[in-house]
Amino acid sequence: MAEHTSSSITIEAAPAEVMRVIADFARYPEWTGEVKEAEVLETDPAGRAEKVRLLLDAGAIKDDHTLAYTWTGDHEVSWTLVKSQMLRALDGSYRLTPASGGDRTEVTYQLTVDVKIPMLGMIKRKAEKVIIDRALAGLKKRVESPK
Repeated sequence: MAEHTSSSITIEAAPAEVMRVIADFARYPEWTGEVKEAEVLETDPAGRAEKVRLLLDAGAIKDDHTLAYTWTGDHEVSWTLVKSQMLRALDGSYRLTPASGGDRTEVTYQLTVDVKIPMLGMIKRKAEKVIIDRALAGLKKRVESPK
């Protein structure tokens, strides 16, 4: 079984507000750092993305890939790799947990990356950590910034 990397951050906003930013794929290039382009290819009946094409540049990992998203209520979204040029796996999730009576949210981001080319596990874990840390910091900044 592939190893994964996970990290959490607390955001000063309700879970619904955090999930609204996570679900707005068109704006990912504005706050994620690694995502240079995002295009929603398919949506579910509720209008949430089911398939998204992403152009990623995370240093050691550069790729144009498609992910399939699964939404679990309003507090979790997970994804799995559909197709990729460089990746064998890119599976992950955001899990939102209300805190402080619902005015704050603990966001846990879990990610598993596997590449088609040989790469040391240590380098893959480092790439996962960079992606997660930048995404969580970007998400926090995006959500907490004055509108």
